[in-house]
Formats: sequence, structure tokens, C-alpha cells
Amino acid sequence: MTALPGTPLLHNIFHADDDVRAATDAEVGAIIAVARARDARILTLGSGRAPAAIASMAAVAAEWERGGGRIAGHVTWPENAASWLRQARRFTATAPDLWVMTGPRLGWAQMTRRLLWSTPWSASTTIVTAEIADPAAMALVGTAYLEGLTGVDSDGSVWTVTDGLLRHQPGAR
Repeated sequence: MTALPGTPLLHNIFHADDDVRAATDAEVGAIIAVARARDARILTLGSGRAPAAIASMAAVAAEWERGGGRIAGHVTWPENAASWLRQARRFTATAPDLWVMTGPRLGWAQMTRRLLWSTPWSASTTIVTAEIADPAAMALVGTAYLEGLTGVDSDGSVWTVTDGLLRHQPGAR
């Protein structure tokens, strides 16, 4: 794994209010399908505090529980914080089979950097929404640190970070 930078915090980042959109039905369905394909039973959800991000995680939770799965918790984080350490520790305090995350992008990047820096969290046991698939968002963390991260696009297509690149999985929807 690539060595972590000197600090998990991003500095001097321009922050425009992210226009977060809620996950599509295809996106939610793909997240559930990926989790089931990995034999997950328990998910922990994480999101920024934007209403659309919270709605996305609520949709994932409802669909997951409808199929008999269990949600260990839903942790939210702010776009701006001193360190995100408290949220990172709460997010990893449970022992889920998989973590599911969404944006807004800048807060996700800050939270993910803190997770990498200070917790046992692993990108390879995490699924993210299309909100995070933006190359600029991924660059804020660095794809070298996100090996195995799986995401879904708004159309339900699935991708994984492999060798620092987002690689779409053929036929996976």
C-alpha cells in the first residue's frame, strides 16, 4: 500500500456547496446486489449531512432491511470539521460485513482520509454511490489508497478501484 501523507486533513481546498443528488433506484438496487453477492448480512452506512445524502442511505437501509439484512448504524459527518476523528471512530465501532458511503464529495474525502489514517477501515469492504465516482472526489483521497473500493453509477453499473483506476465490471448491474 502507498504510504499515507503527513496529515489526513485537506488544506486550501475550494469548497462550493456540493449539489448532492439522491441515489437512483438503479443505484440502490446495485448496492444491494453487490452486498448480497458478497454474502453480507450487516451493513454500516455513512454519509454527509446533506438531505439527499441522508435520503440515499435511508433508501439503502429500507431496501436492505426489506430483504432481511441488518443495519448496524448510520453515521453522518459534516462537510467541515476539525478532524473527523469522532465520526470515523463511530463509523468503525461496529463490525459490519460491508460499509456503504455517499457524499457530499468533499466531506466524504475528508472522512475517508481520516478513516485511512486512524481506523481499521478498508476500502475493499466498502461500497459507494455514484456521488463519489467523480474523478475529482477520488483524487482528493488518492485512488492509490482506495484499492478494492466498489461503487455504483446512477444507471446501476458497478466499478471497482483496481491499480489506481476505476474499472467497470462488465455486465454487472
